[in-house]
Amino acid sequence: MSDIASSPAPPPLSAMLETLRERHALVAGGGGDRMRERHEARGKIMVRERIDLLLDPQAPFLELSPLAAWGLYGNAVPGAGIVTGIGIVQGRACMLIANDATVKGGSFFAETVRKHLRAQEIAQEHRLPCLYLVDCGGAFLPEQDRVFPDRDHFGGSFYNQCRMSAAGIPQLSIVFGAATAGGAYIPALSDEVIMVKGTGRIHLGGPPIVKAAIHEIVDGETLGGAEMHSQVSGVADHLVQNEMEGLAKLREIVGSLGATGFLVEPPHAPVPPKLDPADLVDLVPTDLRRPYDVREVIARIVDDSAFNAFKPDYGATLVTGFARIHGHDVGIIANNGVLFSESAVKGAHFIELCDQRQIPLLFLQNITGFMVGTEAERGGIAKHSAKLVYAVSNARVPKYTVLIGGSYGAGNYGMCGRGFRPRFLFSWPNARIATMSPEVAANVVTELRRQSLKGVADEAAIAELDAKTRAQFEEQSDPYYATARLWDDGIIEPAQTRDVLGLCLALSAGEPRDTNPRPVYRM
Repeated sequence: MSDIASSPAPPPLSAMLETLRERHALVAGGGGDRMRERHEARGKIMVRERIDLLLDPQAPFLELSPLAAWGLYGNAVPGAGIVTGIGIVQGRACMLIANDATVKGGSFFAETVRKHLRAQEIAQEHRLPCLYLVDCGGAFLPEQDRVFPDRDHFGGSFYNQCRMSAAGIPQLSIVFGAATAGGAYIPALSDEVIMVKGTGRIHLGGPPIVKAAIHEIVDGETLGGAEMHSQVSGVADHLVQNEMEGLAKLREIVGSLGATGFLVEPPHAPVPPKLDPADLVDLVPTDLRRPYDVREVIARIVDDSAFNAFKPDYGATLVTGFARIHGHDVGIIANNGVLFSESAVKGAHFIELCDQRQIPLLFLQNITGFMVGTEAERGGIAKHSAKLVYAVSNARVPKYTVLIGGSYGAGNYGMCGRGFRPRFLFSWPNARIATMSPEVAANVVTELRRQSLKGVADEAAIAELDAKTRAQFEEQSDPYYATARLWDDGIIEPAQTRDVLGLCLALSAGEPRDTNPRPVYRM
Protein backbone atom coordinates (compact mmCIF):
# COMPACT_ATOMS: atom_id res chain seq x y z
CA MET A 1 0.00 0.00 0.00
CA SER A 2 1.12 3.59 -0.61
CA ASP A 3 2.71 5.53 2.20
CA ILE A 4 0.82 8.79 2.78
CA ALA A 5 3.75 10.25 4.71
CA SER A 6 5.87 10.07 1.55
CA SER A 7 4.00 12.96 -0.05
CA PRO A 8 5.98 16.20 0.27
CA ALA A 9 4.44 19.02 2.27
CA PRO A 10 3.04 21.82 0.08
CA PRO A 11 4.52 25.33 0.33
CA PRO A 12 2.93 27.84 2.72
CA LEU A 13 0.04 29.97 1.53
CA SER A 14 2.27 33.05 1.37
CA ALA A 15 4.46 31.33 -1.26
CA MET A 16 1.37 30.23 -3.17
CA LEU A 17 0.17 33.83 -3.25
CA GLU A 18 3.48 35.00 -4.70
CA THR A 19 3.14 32.42 -7.46
CA LEU A 20 -0.42 33.55 -8.15
CA ARG A 21 0.62 37.20 -8.41
CA GLU A 22 3.51 36.36 -10.71
CA ARG A 23 1.23 34.42 -13.04
CA HIS A 24 -1.40 37.16 -13.06
CA ALA A 25 1.30 39.67 -13.97
CA LEU A 26 2.58 37.46 -16.77
CA VAL A 27 -0.89 37.04 -18.26
CA ALA A 28 -1.56 40.78 -18.01
CA GLY A 29 1.31 41.31 -20.46
CA GLY A 30 -0.73 39.68 -23.22
CA GLY A 31 1.25 38.43 -26.19
CA GLY A 32 4.55 39.89 -24.99
CA ASP A 33 6.67 42.97 -25.69
CA ARG A 34 7.09 42.40 -29.43
CA MET A 35 3.37 42.03 -30.05
CA ARG A 36 2.65 45.00 -27.81
CA GLU A 37 4.98 47.21 -29.82
CA ARG A 38 3.40 46.05 -33.06
CA HIS A 39 -0.08 46.65 -31.65
CA GLU A 40 0.70 50.16 -30.42
CA ALA A 41 2.50 51.06 -33.65
CA ARG A 42 -0.89 50.77 -35.35
CA GLY A 43 -2.28 53.41 -32.98
CA LYS A 44 -4.12 50.80 -30.92
CA ILE A 45 -4.45 50.65 -27.14
CA MET A 46 -3.78 47.47 -25.14
CA VAL A 47 -6.89 45.61 -24.04
CA ARG A 48 -6.60 46.22 -20.30
CA GLU A 49 -5.92 49.91 -20.89
CA ARG A 50 -9.09 50.06 -22.99
CA ILE A 51 -11.01 48.57 -20.08
CA ASP A 52 -9.50 51.06 -17.62
CA LEU A 53 -10.50 53.94 -19.87
CA LEU A 54 -14.03 52.62 -20.25
CA LEU A 55 -14.73 52.07 -16.55
CA ASP A 56 -15.82 54.79 -14.15
CA PRO A 57 -12.84 56.31 -12.26
CA GLN A 58 -11.79 54.20 -9.25
CA ALA A 59 -14.51 51.67 -10.05
CA PRO A 60 -13.85 48.00 -9.26
CA PHE A 61 -13.33 45.46 -12.02
CA LEU A 62 -13.86 41.80 -11.23
CA GLU A 63 -11.87 39.95 -13.88
CA LEU A 64 -13.07 36.42 -14.57
CA SER A 65 -10.80 33.43 -15.25
CA PRO A 66 -7.66 35.49 -15.96
CA LEU A 67 -5.58 32.28 -16.02
CA ALA A 68 -7.73 30.47 -18.58
CA ALA A 69 -5.55 28.27 -20.83
CA TRP A 70 -2.67 28.46 -18.33
CA GLY A 71 -0.15 25.75 -19.17
CA LEU A 72 -1.91 24.88 -22.44
CA TYR A 73 -0.50 25.50 -25.94
CA GLY A 74 2.94 26.00 -24.43
CA ASN A 75 1.52 29.01 -22.53
CA ALA A 76 1.30 30.86 -25.85
CA VAL A 77 -2.35 31.85 -25.31
CA PRO A 78 -2.33 33.84 -22.03
CA GLY A 79 -5.81 34.39 -20.64
CA ALA A 80 -7.15 32.45 -23.66
CA GLY A 81 -6.69 35.66 -25.65
CA ILE A 82 -9.71 37.38 -24.12
CA VAL A 83 -10.41 39.50 -21.03
CA THR A 84 -13.82 39.20 -19.39
CA GLY A 85 -15.15 40.72 -16.22
CA ILE A 86 -17.69 42.88 -14.45
CA GLY A 87 -17.09 46.60 -14.11
CA ILE A 88 -19.00 49.82 -13.47
CA VAL A 89 -19.65 52.06 -16.49
CA GLN A 90 -21.75 55.20 -16.02
CA GLY A 91 -22.82 53.86 -12.64
CA ARG A 92 -24.07 50.60 -14.14
CA ALA A 93 -22.68 47.09 -13.63
CA CYS A 94 -21.74 45.76 -17.06
CA MET A 95 -20.15 42.61 -18.45
CA LEU A 96 -17.06 43.41 -20.50
CA ILE A 97 -15.88 40.91 -23.14
CA ALA A 98 -12.67 42.15 -24.74
CA ASN A 99 -10.43 40.41 -27.27
CA ASP A 100 -6.66 40.68 -26.87
CA ALA A 101 -5.29 41.02 -30.41
CA THR A 102 -1.71 40.62 -29.17
CA VAL A 103 -2.51 36.95 -28.43
CA LYS A 104 -2.77 35.06 -31.72
CA GLY A 105 -4.59 38.00 -33.29
CA GLY A 106 -7.46 37.58 -30.83
CA SER A 107 -8.40 34.24 -32.41
CA PHE A 108 -10.76 31.88 -30.60
CA PHE A 109 -9.40 28.70 -29.06
CA ALA A 110 -11.59 26.20 -27.20
CA GLU A 111 -10.88 27.95 -23.88
CA THR A 112 -11.59 31.36 -25.47
CA VAL A 113 -15.04 30.14 -26.45
CA ARG A 114 -15.70 28.71 -22.97
CA LYS A 115 -14.61 31.96 -21.33
CA HIS A 116 -16.75 34.03 -23.71
CA LEU A 117 -19.79 31.80 -23.11
CA ARG A 118 -19.29 31.84 -19.34
CA ALA A 119 -19.23 35.64 -19.33
CA GLN A 120 -22.47 35.70 -21.31
CA GLU A 121 -24.04 33.17 -18.93
CA ILE A 122 -23.26 35.41 -15.96
CA ALA A 123 -24.54 38.47 -17.84
CA GLN A 124 -27.78 36.75 -18.74
CA GLU A 125 -28.39 35.50 -15.20
CA HIS A 126 -27.82 38.96 -13.72
CA ARG A 127 -29.23 40.99 -16.65
CA LEU A 128 -25.97 42.86 -17.16
CA PRO A 129 -25.44 44.92 -20.32
CA CYS A 130 -22.76 43.26 -22.49
CA LEU A 131 -20.02 45.48 -23.86
CA TYR A 132 -17.97 43.75 -26.57
CA LEU A 133 -14.54 45.25 -27.24
CA VAL A 134 -13.94 43.54 -30.58
CA ASP A 135 -10.48 42.89 -32.00
CA CYS A 136 -10.51 39.27 -33.18
CA GLY A 137 -9.72 37.10 -36.14
CA GLY A 138 -12.44 34.49 -35.64
CA ALA A 139 -11.76 30.83 -34.90
CA PHE A 140 -8.17 29.57 -34.65
CA LEU A 141 -8.33 27.26 -37.67
CA PRO A 142 -6.01 24.48 -36.41
CA GLU A 143 -8.43 24.10 -33.47
CA GLN A 144 -11.61 24.41 -35.54
CA ASP A 145 -12.99 21.02 -34.45
CA ARG A 146 -12.90 22.19 -30.81
CA VAL A 147 -14.23 25.67 -31.58
CA PHE A 148 -16.84 25.52 -34.32
CA PRO A 149 -19.34 22.66 -34.60
CA ASP A 150 -20.88 21.84 -31.21
CA ARG A 151 -23.69 23.42 -29.22
CA ASP A 152 -21.40 25.11 -26.72
CA HIS A 153 -18.87 26.23 -29.31
CA PHE A 154 -18.56 29.56 -31.15
CA GLY A 155 -22.13 29.52 -32.45
CA GLY A 156 -23.44 29.39 -28.90
CA SER A 157 -22.11 32.90 -28.26
CA PHE A 158 -24.19 34.30 -31.13
CA TYR A 159 -27.25 32.44 -29.92
CA ASN A 160 -26.71 34.01 -26.49
CA GLN A 161 -26.44 37.48 -28.00
CA CYS A 162 -29.72 37.06 -29.83
CA ARG A 163 -31.52 35.71 -26.80
CA MET A 164 -30.19 38.40 -24.46
CA SER A 165 -31.08 41.18 -26.88
CA ALA A 166 -34.59 39.78 -27.21
CA ALA A 167 -34.83 39.72 -23.41
CA GLY A 168 -33.93 43.40 -23.20
CA ILE A 169 -30.33 42.94 -22.07
CA PRO A 170 -28.30 45.49 -24.09
CA GLN A 171 -25.63 44.16 -26.47
CA LEU A 172 -23.16 46.88 -27.48
CA SER A 173 -19.98 46.56 -29.59
CA ILE A 174 -17.02 48.71 -30.42
CA VAL A 175 -14.78 47.38 -33.20
CA PHE A 176 -11.12 48.35 -32.72
CA GLY A 177 -9.56 45.96 -35.21
CA ALA A 178 -10.55 42.85 -37.11
CA ALA A 179 -13.97 41.23 -36.78
CA THR A 180 -13.45 38.44 -39.23
CA ALA A 181 -15.50 35.38 -40.21
CA GLY A 182 -17.52 34.28 -37.16
CA GLY A 183 -16.10 37.25 -35.28
CA ALA A 184 -18.09 39.52 -37.61
CA TYR A 185 -21.30 38.37 -35.96
CA ILE A 186 -20.31 39.85 -32.60
CA PRO A 187 -20.94 43.40 -33.86
CA ALA A 188 -23.50 42.34 -36.46
CA LEU A 189 -25.73 40.89 -33.72
CA SER A 190 -25.25 43.82 -31.35
CA ASP A 191 -27.94 46.43 -30.70
CA GLU A 192 -25.56 49.30 -31.42
CA VAL A 193 -22.12 49.28 -33.08
CA ILE A 194 -19.18 51.68 -33.02
CA MET A 195 -16.25 51.34 -35.47
CA VAL A 196 -12.83 52.98 -35.31
CA LYS A 197 -11.72 54.54 -38.58
CA GLY A 198 -8.59 53.07 -40.13
CA THR A 199 -8.32 49.97 -37.93
CA GLY A 200 -11.83 48.61 -37.45
CA ARG A 201 -12.95 46.05 -40.03
CA ILE A 202 -15.93 43.73 -40.30
CA HIS A 203 -16.11 41.03 -42.95
CA LEU A 204 -17.57 37.54 -43.01
CA GLY A 205 -14.89 36.62 -45.52
CA GLY A 206 -11.58 38.48 -45.50
CA PRO A 207 -9.57 39.31 -48.64
CA PRO A 208 -7.87 35.86 -48.82
CA ILE A 209 -11.24 34.06 -48.62
CA VAL A 210 -12.80 36.39 -51.19
CA LYS A 211 -9.90 35.76 -53.57
CA ALA A 212 -10.10 31.99 -53.12
CA ALA A 213 -13.90 31.81 -53.34
CA ILE A 214 -14.80 34.22 -56.16
CA HIS A 215 -11.38 35.32 -57.51
CA GLU A 216 -11.99 38.93 -56.50
CA ILE A 217 -8.97 40.91 -55.37
CA VAL A 218 -9.87 43.56 -52.80
CA ASP A 219 -8.14 45.22 -49.86
CA GLY A 220 -9.47 44.92 -46.31
CA GLU A 221 -10.48 48.57 -45.95
CA THR A 222 -12.57 48.56 -49.10
CA LEU A 223 -14.10 45.22 -48.23
CA GLY A 224 -15.07 45.91 -44.62
CA GLY A 225 -13.63 49.17 -43.31
CA ALA A 226 -15.29 51.48 -40.80
CA GLU A 227 -16.23 54.16 -43.34
CA MET A 228 -17.84 51.65 -45.70
CA HIS A 229 -19.89 50.03 -42.94
CA SER A 230 -20.94 53.40 -41.49
CA GLN A 231 -21.83 55.07 -44.82
CA VAL A 232 -22.73 52.23 -47.20
CA SER A 233 -23.74 48.92 -45.57
CA GLY A 234 -25.15 50.37 -42.36
CA VAL A 235 -23.59 47.57 -40.28
CA ALA A 236 -22.01 50.20 -38.02
CA ASP A 237 -24.01 52.95 -36.31
CA HIS A 238 -21.18 55.25 -35.24
CA LEU A 239 -17.89 56.12 -36.95
CA VAL A 240 -15.16 57.43 -34.65
CA GLN A 241 -11.72 58.77 -35.53
CA ASN A 242 -9.75 56.95 -32.84
CA GLU A 243 -10.08 54.57 -29.92
CA MET A 244 -10.37 57.28 -27.27
CA GLU A 245 -13.31 58.81 -29.09
CA GLY A 246 -14.84 55.36 -29.47
CA LEU A 247 -14.58 54.56 -25.77
CA ALA A 248 -16.15 57.92 -24.90
CA LYS A 249 -18.98 57.16 -27.33
CA LEU A 250 -19.54 53.75 -25.75
CA ARG A 251 -19.74 55.36 -22.31
CA GLU A 252 -22.27 57.83 -23.71
CA ILE A 253 -24.42 54.99 -25.08
CA VAL A 254 -24.27 53.09 -21.78
CA GLY A 255 -25.35 56.27 -20.03
CA SER A 256 -28.57 56.27 -22.07
CA LEU A 257 -29.67 52.73 -21.19
CA GLY A 258 -32.32 53.83 -18.72
CA ALA A 259 -32.48 51.94 -15.43
CA THR A 260 -30.54 48.91 -16.68
CA GLY A 261 -27.58 47.69 -14.64
CA PHE A 262 -27.88 49.82 -11.54
CA LEU A 263 -26.99 48.04 -8.29
CA VAL A 264 -29.31 48.38 -5.31
CA GLU A 265 -28.04 49.50 -1.94
CA PRO A 266 -27.48 46.69 0.57
CA PRO A 267 -30.26 46.27 3.16
CA HIS A 268 -27.80 46.81 6.02
CA ALA A 269 -24.86 49.16 6.48
CA PRO A 270 -21.62 47.29 5.69
CA VAL A 271 -19.31 46.76 8.65
CA PRO A 272 -15.72 45.50 8.27
CA PRO A 273 -14.79 42.29 10.10
CA LYS A 274 -13.39 42.71 13.60
CA LEU A 275 -10.75 40.13 12.67
CA ASP A 276 -8.35 41.04 9.87
CA PRO A 277 -8.83 39.11 6.56
CA ALA A 278 -5.06 39.41 6.05
CA ASP A 279 -4.66 36.86 8.88
CA LEU A 280 -5.95 34.13 6.57
CA VAL A 281 -2.58 33.71 4.89
CA ASP A 282 -1.10 32.44 8.15
CA LEU A 283 -4.23 30.81 9.56
CA VAL A 284 -5.15 28.40 6.75
CA PRO A 285 -2.84 25.36 6.31
CA THR A 286 -2.00 24.30 2.77
CA ASP A 287 -1.55 20.68 3.84
CA LEU A 288 -5.13 19.47 3.51
CA ARG A 289 -4.50 16.73 6.08
CA ARG A 290 -4.10 19.37 8.79
CA PRO A 291 -7.45 20.27 10.38
CA TYR A 292 -8.43 23.79 11.37
CA ASP A 293 -11.63 25.48 12.49
CA VAL A 294 -13.41 26.98 9.48
CA ARG A 295 -15.19 29.41 11.80
CA GLU A 296 -11.91 31.30 11.96
CA VAL A 297 -12.19 31.81 8.19
CA ILE A 298 -15.83 32.89 8.42
CA ALA A 299 -14.95 35.46 11.11
CA ARG A 300 -12.55 37.13 8.67
CA ILE A 301 -15.01 37.30 5.79
CA VAL A 302 -18.31 38.42 7.32
CA ASP A 303 -19.44 41.82 8.59
CA ASP A 304 -18.38 42.59 12.15
CA SER A 305 -17.08 38.97 12.36
CA ALA A 306 -20.64 38.16 13.49
CA PHE A 307 -21.94 34.67 12.74
CA ASN A 308 -25.27 33.31 13.99
CA ALA A 309 -24.68 29.54 13.98
CA PHE A 310 -27.54 27.19 13.16
CA LYS A 311 -27.67 23.80 14.94
CA PRO A 312 -24.05 24.12 16.19
CA ASP A 313 -24.16 21.00 18.38
CA TYR A 314 -25.54 18.64 15.74
CA GLY A 315 -23.60 17.37 12.71
CA ALA A 316 -20.69 19.54 13.80
CA THR A 317 -18.51 18.68 10.79
CA LEU A 318 -20.74 20.98 8.76
CA VAL A 319 -20.88 24.56 10.00
CA THR A 320 -24.08 26.41 9.09
CA GLY A 321 -25.34 29.83 10.04
CA PHE A 322 -26.38 33.34 9.09
CA ALA A 323 -24.17 36.37 8.52
CA ARG A 324 -23.77 39.47 6.38
CA ILE A 325 -21.18 40.35 3.76
CA HIS A 326 -20.93 44.01 2.76
CA GLY A 327 -24.42 44.54 4.17
CA HIS A 328 -26.02 41.61 2.33
CA ASP A 329 -27.61 38.73 4.24
CA VAL A 330 -26.12 35.33 3.48
CA GLY A 331 -26.48 31.77 4.73
CA ILE A 332 -23.10 30.04 5.06
CA ILE A 333 -22.39 26.32 4.74
CA ALA A 334 -18.77 25.41 5.50
CA ASN A 335 -16.87 22.18 6.01
CA ASN A 336 -15.19 21.31 9.30
CA GLY A 337 -14.39 17.69 8.48
CA VAL A 338 -15.86 14.72 6.65
CA LEU A 339 -19.61 14.75 6.08
CA PHE A 340 -21.61 12.27 8.18
CA SER A 341 -25.32 11.53 7.80
CA GLU A 342 -26.13 14.05 10.53
CA SER A 343 -24.12 16.72 8.74
CA ALA A 344 -25.88 16.08 5.45
CA VAL A 345 -29.36 16.23 6.99
CA LYS A 346 -28.46 19.42 8.85
CA GLY A 347 -27.18 20.97 5.62
CA ALA A 348 -30.38 20.09 3.75
CA HIS A 349 -32.47 21.57 6.59
CA PHE A 350 -30.44 24.79 6.53
CA ILE A 351 -30.68 25.17 2.75
CA GLU A 352 -34.45 24.90 2.98
CA LEU A 353 -34.52 27.58 5.69
CA CYS A 354 -32.50 29.97 3.49
CA ASP A 355 -34.68 29.13 0.50
CA GLN A 356 -37.83 29.90 2.50
CA ARG A 357 -36.39 33.18 3.80
CA GLN A 358 -34.95 34.26 0.43
CA ILE A 359 -31.37 34.38 1.75
CA PRO A 360 -28.51 33.64 -0.70
CA LEU A 361 -26.23 30.69 0.09
CA LEU A 362 -22.44 30.67 0.37
CA PHE A 363 -20.58 27.34 0.32
CA LEU A 364 -17.01 27.23 1.66
CA GLN A 365 -15.57 23.94 0.44
CA ASN A 366 -12.83 22.02 2.20
CA ILE A 367 -14.15 18.51 1.91
CA THR A 368 -12.72 15.01 1.52
CA GLY A 369 -16.18 13.61 0.86
CA PHE A 370 -18.92 11.77 2.72
CA MET A 371 -18.15 9.18 5.38
CA VAL A 372 -17.63 5.62 4.11
CA GLY A 373 -17.58 2.20 5.79
CA THR A 374 -20.02 -0.38 7.08
CA GLU A 375 -21.41 1.75 9.88
CA ALA A 376 -21.94 4.72 7.57
CA GLU A 377 -23.67 2.62 4.91
CA ARG A 378 -25.93 0.92 7.44
CA GLY A 379 -26.76 4.36 8.80
CA GLY A 380 -28.00 5.44 5.38
CA ILE A 381 -25.21 7.74 4.23
CA ALA A 382 -26.31 7.28 0.61
CA LYS A 383 -29.87 8.49 1.20
CA HIS A 384 -28.87 11.21 3.66
CA SER A 385 -26.14 12.62 1.41
CA ALA A 386 -28.66 12.53 -1.44
CA LYS A 387 -30.92 14.82 0.60
CA LEU A 388 -28.16 17.43 0.70
CA VAL A 389 -27.51 17.08 -3.04
CA TYR A 390 -31.26 17.37 -3.72
CA ALA A 391 -31.58 20.49 -1.57
CA VAL A 392 -28.60 22.14 -3.28
CA SER A 393 -30.00 21.32 -6.71
CA ASN A 394 -33.44 22.80 -6.02
CA ALA A 395 -32.60 25.90 -3.99
CA ARG A 396 -34.12 28.93 -5.69
CA VAL A 397 -31.89 31.52 -4.07
CA PRO A 398 -28.53 32.57 -5.56
CA LYS A 399 -25.67 30.23 -4.63
CA TYR A 400 -21.96 31.06 -4.41
CA THR A 401 -19.06 28.68 -3.87
CA VAL A 402 -15.45 29.19 -2.82
CA LEU A 403 -12.97 26.32 -2.76
CA ILE A 404 -10.85 27.11 0.31
CA GLY A 405 -9.22 23.68 0.47
CA GLY A 406 -10.03 20.23 -0.86
CA SER A 407 -12.99 19.52 -3.11
CA TYR A 408 -13.09 15.74 -3.41
CA GLY A 409 -15.60 13.20 -4.61
CA ALA A 410 -19.29 13.45 -3.81
CA GLY A 411 -18.46 16.16 -1.29
CA ASN A 412 -18.05 18.47 -4.27
CA TYR A 413 -21.66 17.76 -5.23
CA GLY A 414 -23.16 18.23 -1.78
CA MET A 415 -21.24 21.49 -1.38
CA CYS A 416 -22.46 23.05 -4.64
CA GLY A 417 -19.66 22.31 -7.09
CA ARG A 418 -19.65 23.63 -10.65
CA GLY A 419 -22.21 21.07 -11.79
CA PHE A 420 -24.80 22.55 -9.40
CA ARG A 421 -24.81 25.97 -11.06
CA PRO A 422 -23.54 28.39 -8.42
CA ARG A 423 -23.73 31.97 -9.65
CA PHE A 424 -19.95 32.19 -9.15
CA LEU A 425 -17.30 29.68 -8.12
CA PHE A 426 -13.83 30.84 -7.05
CA SER A 427 -10.81 28.96 -5.76
CA TRP A 428 -8.03 29.81 -3.34
CA PRO A 429 -4.48 28.96 -4.48
CA ASN A 430 -4.33 26.09 -1.95
CA ALA A 431 -7.47 24.45 -3.36
CA ARG A 432 -7.50 20.96 -4.82
CA ILE A 433 -10.27 19.34 -6.86
CA ALA A 434 -10.53 15.70 -7.95
CA THR A 435 -12.51 12.51 -7.41
CA MET A 436 -10.12 11.76 -4.53
CA SER A 437 -6.76 12.84 -3.14
CA PRO A 438 -3.54 11.58 -4.78
CA GLU A 439 -2.77 9.45 -1.70
CA VAL A 440 -6.19 7.76 -1.68
CA ALA A 441 -6.14 7.31 -5.46
CA ALA A 442 -2.73 5.62 -5.30
CA ASN A 443 -3.93 3.32 -2.51
CA VAL A 444 -7.08 2.38 -4.43
CA VAL A 445 -5.34 1.74 -7.75
CA THR A 446 -2.46 -0.28 -6.32
CA GLU A 447 -4.80 -2.34 -4.12
CA LEU A 448 -7.00 -3.12 -7.12
CA ARG A 449 -3.91 -4.19 -9.04
CA ARG A 450 -2.82 -6.48 -6.20
CA GLN A 451 -6.27 -8.05 -6.01
CA SER A 452 -6.29 -8.72 -9.75
CA LEU A 453 -3.04 -10.69 -9.61
CA LYS A 454 -3.13 -14.45 -9.27
CA GLY A 455 0.52 -14.83 -8.37
CA VAL A 456 3.13 -12.87 -6.47
CA ALA A 457 2.97 -9.12 -7.02
CA ASP A 458 5.76 -7.40 -8.93
CA GLU A 459 6.62 -4.77 -6.32
CA ALA A 460 8.58 -2.68 -8.81
CA ALA A 461 5.57 -2.52 -11.13
CA ILE A 462 3.29 -1.71 -8.18
CA ALA A 463 5.61 1.10 -7.10
CA GLU A 464 5.66 2.46 -10.65
CA LEU A 465 1.85 2.41 -10.79
CA ASP A 466 1.74 4.14 -7.40
CA ALA A 467 4.05 6.91 -8.58
CA LYS A 468 2.21 7.33 -11.88
CA THR A 469 -1.17 7.58 -10.16
CA ARG A 470 0.10 10.10 -7.61
CA ALA A 471 1.64 12.22 -10.37
CA GLN A 472 -1.58 12.16 -12.40
CA PHE A 473 -3.79 13.18 -9.49
CA GLU A 474 -1.31 15.80 -8.25
CA GLU A 475 -1.30 17.43 -11.69
CA GLN A 476 -5.02 17.19 -12.34
CA SER A 477 -6.13 18.36 -8.88
CA ASP A 478 -3.92 21.47 -9.04
CA PRO A 479 -5.95 24.72 -9.01
CA TYR A 480 -4.11 26.02 -12.09
CA TYR A 481 -5.05 22.88 -14.00
CA ALA A 482 -8.68 23.56 -13.04
CA THR A 483 -8.75 27.28 -13.76
CA ALA A 484 -6.99 26.76 -17.11
CA ARG A 485 -10.00 24.67 -18.16
CA LEU A 486 -12.51 27.12 -16.64
CA TRP A 487 -13.71 24.78 -13.91
CA ASP A 488 -13.89 27.92 -11.76
CA ASP A 489 -14.29 31.66 -12.33
CA GLY A 490 -10.76 32.40 -11.18
CA ILE A 491 -8.25 31.88 -8.39
CA ILE A 492 -8.52 34.66 -5.81
CA GLU A 493 -6.49 35.63 -2.77
CA PRO A 494 -8.10 34.70 0.58
CA ALA A 495 -7.94 38.31 1.80
CA GLN A 496 -9.89 39.43 -1.30
CA THR A 497 -12.69 36.91 -0.78
CA ARG A 498 -14.93 39.23 1.21
CA ASP A 499 -14.82 42.01 -1.41
CA VAL A 500 -15.27 39.62 -4.33
CA LEU A 501 -18.32 38.05 -2.68
CA GLY A 502 -19.68 41.48 -1.80
CA LEU A 503 -19.76 42.44 -5.48
CA CYS A 504 -21.27 39.10 -6.48
CA LEU A 505 -24.02 39.42 -3.87
CA ALA A 506 -24.73 42.99 -4.98
CA LEU A 507 -25.33 41.82 -8.57
CA SER A 508 -28.26 39.63 -7.51
CA ALA A 509 -29.59 41.76 -4.66
CA GLY A 510 -32.20 43.60 -6.70
CA GLU A 511 -33.61 40.56 -8.47
CA PRO A 512 -37.23 39.56 -8.01
CA ARG A 513 -37.37 36.43 -5.88
CA ASP A 514 -39.44 33.32 -6.39
CA THR A 515 -41.97 33.60 -3.56
CA ASN A 516 -43.94 30.44 -4.31
CA PRO A 517 -44.49 28.24 -1.25
CA ARG A 518 -41.39 26.36 -0.14
CA PRO A 519 -41.84 24.31 3.04
CA VAL A 520 -39.02 23.34 5.37
CA TYR A 521 -38.93 19.56 5.81
CA ARG A 522 -37.29 18.51 9.05
CA MET A 523 -35.60 15.33 7.89
